[in-house]
Amino acid sequence: MAETYELYALKYAHHPRTASHNFLSGDPHDGPMPLDYFVWLARSPARTFVIDTGFGAASASKRGRTLLRSPVEALRLLGVEADEIRDVIITHLHYDHVGNFDLFPKAIFHLQELEMAFATGRHMANAFMREAYEVENVVGIVREVYKERARFYNGDAELAPGISVHLIGGHTMGLQVVRVNTRRGRVVIASDASHFYANMVERRPFPIVYSVGDMIQGWDRLLHLADSPEHVIPGHDPEVGRRYPAPSKELAGIVIQLDVNPAT
Repeated sequence: MAETYELYALKYAHHPRTASHNFLSGDPHDGPMPLDYFVWLARSPARTFVIDTGFGAASASKRGRTLLRSPVEALRLLGVEADEIRDVIITHLHYDHVGNFDLFPKAIFHLQELEMAFATGRHMANAFMREAYEVENVVGIVREVYKERARFYNGDAELAPGISVHLIGGHTMGLQVVRVNTRRGRVVIASDASHFYANMVERRPFPIVYSVGDMIQGWDRLLHLADSPEHVIPGHDPEVGRRYPAPSKELAGIVIQLDVNPAT
């Protein structure tokens, strides 16, 4: 029987930018269209999963992002200590999804075998393909493999009753999304399968992409996996924080509750 999970997005960073940076073919209007950066928490009475681990101050400085708080600090606001977490799902190995992995010393890291092959293989000899990776993060995860702290999947897999990973690809070769059973139904954390609602709704790819065809087909897969289009949560869209509430007034602007229905 599937567990029912609480599900939260935790905002830890921000990047002001315009729409032309968020679509493969640019945008003729090119108005403001900033990125928010999230990690996610899925929690049931039996198990707790952290989805992605964000980035830290060094990457923020290097890449011109505004770090609002450490993802570890954001998790602590929900009573979660990173050094006690046993399961971390890594959607892919880009710098903003796997930085801080070393702050989870007891965790098993769950990722797609294709993603590790991509991040350590011949494609990384090309500057365009490796631009969003940080070599120290990738090498660090390889070290975790040797410590027997990584679990690899070849496609779809159930990690526990009510939580599963699904290979999408597109953005990277091994991008996976996470489907979570919640009190409002099955919610899919799309991560970078769709950075914004607009990418999948308007069917316009984000410009950091391994396979445009796989990215486009991935949007249909997201809708198939989720209970409705409203059950798909994009990876970087500030609109998520406008559609869904904070669990308390004190956490407004930091924590977004995703296991409740969006505002109409």
